[in-house]
Amino acid sequence: MTWLWVSFVALVLVLLALDLGVLNRRAHVPALKEALSWTAGWISLGVAFSGVVYWIYEYKLYGTISGDKGGTIPYSGVTAALTYLTGFVLEESLSIDNLFVMVLIMRQFKIPRQFQHRVLFWGILGAIVMRMSMIFGGVWLITRFTWITYVFGVYLIWQGLAQLKHEDEQSEEEPARVSIIERSVSKLVPVLQQGASTGHFFTKMDGRTYATPLFVALISIEIADVVFAVDSVPAVLTVSTDPFIVFTSNVFAILGLRSMFFVIADMMDRFTHLKYSLAVILVFVGAKMMLHEVFHLPIAASLLVILGAVVLGIVSSMRATRPGKTRPAEGQ
Repeated sequence: MTWLWVSFVALVLVLLALDLGVLNRRAHVPALKEALSWTAGWISLGVAFSGVVYWIYEYKLYGTISGDKGGTIPYSGVTAALTYLTGFVLEESLSIDNLFVMVLIMRQFKIPRQFQHRVLFWGILGAIVMRMSMIFGGVWLITRFTWITYVFGVYLIWQGLAQLKHEDEQSEEEPARVSIIERSVSKLVPVLQQGASTGHFFTKMDGRTYATPLFVALISIEIADVVFAVDSVPAVLTVSTDPFIVFTSNVFAILGLRSMFFVIADMMDRFTHLKYSLAVILVFVGAKMMLHEVFHLPIAASLLVILGAVVLGIVSSMRATRPGKTRPAEGQ
């Protein structure tokens, strides 16, 4: 099983090196069409990896994988691929909310768009490392303390209902949280407000080292990802407790967030109904976790519910905000 982990981590490092070191070496502002193309490419790559998952599990190349209660997970190739795809779609869906927060953070610190990709790259690299530790911790908890699934279930349902909070309340919370982070960073290293245009995280002036807003934005994004991982990791553990499938599906979903960020940034005002989709998904996976001992929903059905909620949210959002259509007043 070790060779699988080493090979996958090596693949991720190669993809990241190509992304930042070759394909996006020059700082620039991607147009919407370019961002959509990159997003489609990353999603296609993530979906294509399900074929690798099928091959690994169909031909039992992993040896023995410890599953629930220490047993071996009896995956067929088809079941493993569907499980991976469900985790991938679930993580992509829940990441949308994270992207909205990232857009607000970039706006709060006035990060020039040509440098946002650099902040996102390092932020997502840190997110991958943190996700691995959180996933293994979550698997360890669930396999040893079965009652924790009910705690996770209640928490996910509560978070799903919290998605219906008034938009103004949500938008007011983030700037306050960001200002706290900025003050905390400034206690360790002085923050240079005018340093964002250099494209560096740190700069020197008069012999002193200063953090630029890029660094504070990076720390804010890392903290935001930890907060959102508290939702997404328990959610994906309703799909599987196999660390390899959970981690690979999470990583491929995260890898595409940089390009998807620029799509969200350009079309943020049009995705007005996505919060309802996220609410449905969180309540669904929370209920599934709560009822796992009395009701088993096939993995293919879970995939269809999650995918259907996202598609419905996007389609209804685009219809509601199409050019020439007057949006209803708040509360109507």
